[in-house]
Amino acid sequence: MNQIATVREWTEMIKIEHTVFALPFALSGLVLASPQPPSFLTVLFTILAFVGARSAAMTLNRLIDLKIDGKNPRTQDRALPAGRIKKSTAFIFTVLSFGLMLGAASQLPPLCLQLSPIAVLWLSFYSFTKRFTYLCHIVLGIALGGAALGGWIAAGGELASVAPWLLAFAVSTWVAGFDIIYASQDVGFDQEEKLFSLPSKFGIGKALLISRSLHVLTVTALLALGLNLHLSWFYWLGAASVAAMLIYEHSLVSENDLSKVNAAFFTVNGVVSILAFLAILSDRIAVWLS
Repeated sequence: MNQIATVREWTEMIKIEHTVFALPFALSGLVLASPQPPSFLTVLFTILAFVGARSAAMTLNRLIDLKIDGKNPRTQDRALPAGRIKKSTAFIFTVLSFGLMLGAASQLPPLCLQLSPIAVLWLSFYSFTKRFTYLCHIVLGIALGGAALGGWIAAGGELASVAPWLLAFAVSTWVAGFDIIYASQDVGFDQEEKLFSLPSKFGIGKALLISRSLHVLTVTALLALGLNLHLSWFYWLGAASVAAMLIYEHSLVSENDLSKVNAAFFTVNGVVSILAFLAILSDRIAVWLS
């Protein structure tokens, strides 16, 4: 396998392009909690901690789901099931990625490192949830909502106020909602293998309704966050744009047509997270310069 192909295999396995979904929200927590522009090193270590955690979680998920992915026609050609990446190599990569997370966290406020074991346990726990609970989508949402809290703590912010929890709630419901859409592709396989998901439990139609409801909660939490922190029109414009994109996302999929799931999952959600971050960053820049 040449070097370019190797890089492609690894970036596909950890889904590096999905980083655009959650990293902006981790950085949103960072800038919202910062009374002045965060230092370069704070931003750098926040990004490294997030990338390490996410890379470890994705690789561990692929290791834990190896047999399942090997049976699923949609996933059986992934690098691990197909044998293009060895299990031992993936395990070492997982350990090193968690090491990167812990090392970066040690360079941030002490609470970041103190809470790191909880993050490791939750990220490891998520991969097993599809085996016993239909709420696996919520568990994943909470994992990425924790990234927003991590960013908040990285800025030295306290978690005693309601604001960081509103941001984390918005991220959690947003992620859970789009994960339900993504899981709708595997309804037949999940039912056959007795795996748990909301689409396999209630059917695609009802699951998409639950997804829409979660995204209503996302927008509600973003509105509450703006009111709580008295954010400027930059933020409100961004929040309105996020709401519009979520409406568009749900217009792309239906119970009888999942052909545009990838557009709904990848493109729209990438735009949502970037819009939200730019709105929050613009608001903070205006405050920092005032």
